[in-house]
Amino acid sequence: MTASVHGDRALLADGSVVALRELGPADADALLALHRDLPVDDRYLRFFSAAPQHPDEFVARLTSPEDPLHVVIGAFASDVLVGAASYVPLDDDTAEVALVVAHDRQSRGVGTLLLEHLVSSARRRGVRRFRADVLTVNSKMLRVFADLGLVWTSTADNGEVRVDLGLDPGERYLEAVADREQAADVASLRSVLEPDSVVVVGASRKSSSVGNAVLANLVEGGYTGALHAVNPHAHQVLGVACHRSVADLPEAPDLAVVCVPAAVVPQVAEDCGRRGVKALVVITSGVDPERLLEVVRRYGMRMVGPNCVGVSNTDPDVRLDATFTRDRTEPGGIGLVTQSGGVAIAAAEQLRRLGLGTSQLVSTGDKYDVSGNDLLLWWERDERTRAVALYLESFGNPRKFSRLARRVARRKPVLAIRAASSEAGRRAAASHTASTATPAVTRDALFRQAGVIAVDGVGEMVDVLAALHATPLPAGRSVAVLGNAGGLGVLAADACAHHGLTTAELGAGTVEALKALLPSTASPHNPVDTTAVVADPAVDAVIAVTVPTALGDPAGGIHPTAKPVLAVSTDQDASVSLRDDAIARYTEPARAAAVLASLAERSAWLRRPAPQPAELPGIDLPPARAVVAEHFTAEPGGGWLDPDQAVRLLGAFGLPVLGGVLVQDARSAVAAQRSFGGPVVLKAVARGLLHKSKGGGVLLDLAGESTVTHAFESLRERFGEQLHGVFVQPMADRGRELLVGVVTDSQFGPLLVTGLGGVDTDLVDDRAAALAPLSEADVDDLLHGFRAARAVFREHDETAVRDVLLRVGRLAELVPEIAELDLNPLVLTGERVLAVDARVRVAPAAPVDPFLRRLRDPRRPS
Repeated sequence: MTASVHGDRALLADGSVVALRELGPADADALLALHRDLPVDDRYLRFFSAAPQHPDEFVARLTSPEDPLHVVIGAFASDVLVGAASYVPLDDDTAEVALVVAHDRQSRGVGTLLLEHLVSSARRRGVRRFRADVLTVNSKMLRVFADLGLVWTSTADNGEVRVDLGLDPGERYLEAVADREQAADVASLRSVLEPDSVVVVGASRKSSSVGNAVLANLVEGGYTGALHAVNPHAHQVLGVACHRSVADLPEAPDLAVVCVPAAVVPQVAEDCGRRGVKALVVITSGVDPERLLEVVRRYGMRMVGPNCVGVSNTDPDVRLDATFTRDRTEPGGIGLVTQSGGVAIAAAEQLRRLGLGTSQLVSTGDKYDVSGNDLLLWWERDERTRAVALYLESFGNPRKFSRLARRVARRKPVLAIRAASSEAGRRAAASHTASTATPAVTRDALFRQAGVIAVDGVGEMVDVLAALHATPLPAGRSVAVLGNAGGLGVLAADACAHHGLTTAELGAGTVEALKALLPSTASPHNPVDTTAVVADPAVDAVIAVTVPTALGDPAGGIHPTAKPVLAVSTDQDASVSLRDDAIARYTEPARAAAVLASLAERSAWLRRPAPQPAELPGIDLPPARAVVAEHFTAEPGGGWLDPDQAVRLLGAFGLPVLGGVLVQDARSAVAAQRSFGGPVVLKAVARGLLHKSKGGGVLLDLAGESTVTHAFESLRERFGEQLHGVFVQPMADRGRELLVGVVTDSQFGPLLVTGLGGVDTDLVDDRAAALAPLSEADVDDLLHGFRAARAVFREHDETAVRDVLLRVGRLAELVPEIAELDLNPLVLTGERVLAVDARVRVAPAAPVDPFLRRLRDPRRPS
């Protein structure tokens, strides 16, 4: 393996792959060659002040052990250094930046990509501003800075422009990065989904072989490009000429579909790389990942799989079916990506039976490279794709997934089948919040906030897609249940209530009109046995339940309207079907109600305002970071903060937390009680005591010297050598008790949890959860998402709790070392809130940039 293969792979604007990594002394010759091969006036930036002014000096600084802060990131294409970006610190938070790109690689996005990685590296090291001096005539470099998306200023003076660049990644920068990533990803995936030529390697003559099935689907599907086959023992297979090896092909195909035994896959990939193949679809399972990944990275190829069903694109200009599915994929508007080949086959078959089809189908298999995130980038721009369906067993980069899914979901529905998630985390949790943050809760929070419609299987996914095919979204959650079957109508109304829908209260005019139409024994209230209520303004959607009788089939009276109409027909064979007028029809009322609830959720999500950072005065980050640093000085591995440290940390973010004094002896406890001037509570600070009340570590309503002294001694006797202090706090007013907490996942980031607090926390499993950063809509979900919320905020103003949630969310964002946090109880008294008890655990946290442009690497920790 060559040195340049290490590091991050990323895409350029033309879809080609480069590898990026920090340069070291071993790269000195390559860096010097890069500079010397440029024309004299063809460097992006001149070097001034702290930066070296000559390539030899630049390399000398790189190789000097006395200059560890001089950071250089290089970009490699086919083991050749094609660009380098560097910075040299000028002071505590400002650095001077320099950039150079090979002449033949300019205008392909190398410089912008390098700057993005340099910005990420600098921010991890505490740099907050870049400075650069650019020649006035260098419009190309000035345009790079302008298009980067960061806040910048420029000052022209004597033929030069001084550029000052702020490195804080605001929304504009993240959107600009996402736009560049999308353009590059789409360009690279064209070789996978719109190849001009394809070769099937391992195209056997045996009809029972995978290679034969893939080639047959390509031939029978009418693939429009040049089709080749590799089989050293045949002249042709299925009418396609065969070649002995990839090296013998008359052209370098865009895409190679690899269907050979696992042991020879890496060598076939090597042959493809040498021949200039741009992408691989590796059907084979059981492949050595290290050998295969090394080849793919070295030649800059994209790869689907291994261990996959293949890919298809039903675009009539492409007609690519590089799968071994039994039935051809039907054309349609659904983009489908799954890690499971079985799910891919089942979903495609059910969609085909429904009369729907796919725009593209991608089975990612072991997902070594191309992932769901890549396909979201493709489908956001693909006009043939009207809805996206996902089955993801794992998330490589869930925070990037959330951002991409949110962008796509604004334009078209995104559905995801929930994969099985273990609940084992609940049993091992150390805090109340952590006990809630199971994989399923975290995943569902991700889907909900990103606008993803979550379903529990292929059948439910197809149910929803059938309705989304032509049904408008409801304006609200009020449903009219209509039809000629009273009992089924009642079941439908019950199902609506179960799924959070409401039964519409029909207006007086509608009721009077119905009375004139109905027999005297029929009820004009919802549910009713007629279809005369669709114009009622109280109705947002209609579920029409009909059964045929000897007098006829009233289903003929169901028609599409401006409001969503779903039909229930118990006499059909399939669980879901589409009528000729595109009305979705289900066999059971419960299925129709579940689908309508999903449509209502999507409608409500689309009405949410775009996330905006809330203005939160009174946040002082340096003292908060000082508390964390203080703890790590004593406990490098992290752990639970002492109560006084937790109070200082939370106070730095303006959180209303009850203060106190950490004491070591009874005399100090008595002095603290006297200073508070009223009854106090004593809380044991003891090793291994996680839940103080349950463990007998809390003594309440103490006043007077003898009482406080006796209480302190009782705690010392109970906990012995494990006790390393007692926290003394004034007694707080009683009120409604809530829990607000945080638990941070290394992949998903901070998850905030709300629910009933105090003694109710362990008795009632009633929580709401959302991932940070929080939008106002996310805070609404936290405030109103637990079952008891309506009763709580009927008695108390939610404004102060909202402020607490926003501040806790911001704290979790800005202090990533917070592993767990519990404010329990958070006491509500009228319009005031007070965190009576706070527990915070910190752990070392490596800086993570989830939005950095880089390709998936299964060997890299997420």
